[in-house]
Amino acid sequence: MNRVFVDTSAILALLVLSDAAHENAVEAFRKLESQRSKLITSSYVLVETYALLTRRIGLEAVQVFREDFAPLLEAVWVGEMLHEKGLDRLLKSRSKRLSLVDAVSFEIMRAQGIDDAFSYDDDFVKAGFTQVA
Repeated sequence: MNRVFVDTSAILALLVLSDAAHENAVEAFRKLESQRSKLITSSYVLVETYALLTRRIGLEAVQVFREDFAPLLEAVWVGEMLHEKGLDRLLKSRSKRLSLVDAVSFEIMRAQGIDDAFSYDDDFVKAGFTQVA
């Protein structure tokens, strides 16, 4: 079974109709579904998604996401060690663009041997992963 890491940028593109990548995200998601891909994310991505949905759309969107979409994702819960590894990666990158959420995502992907990311964030490609979006 193909394992794909799901980033906040893809979740927002799927859920926000006005997002420039919405149609592409829907098509990519349908393809992942048809391939029976296992969708992996992190608790940090979930927190980031909840915050952005609340700010951009409202709590109703958070409720819909929580009930209808989040159950499709296998979440890796970030503990102290993973947080610190991500923070080390962030600091070593010396990049103002890389976020802690993405740095932790990269650590999860490498640890679990995940090469593909459902993402619209170029940092995943720069880190050597393949975008499926």
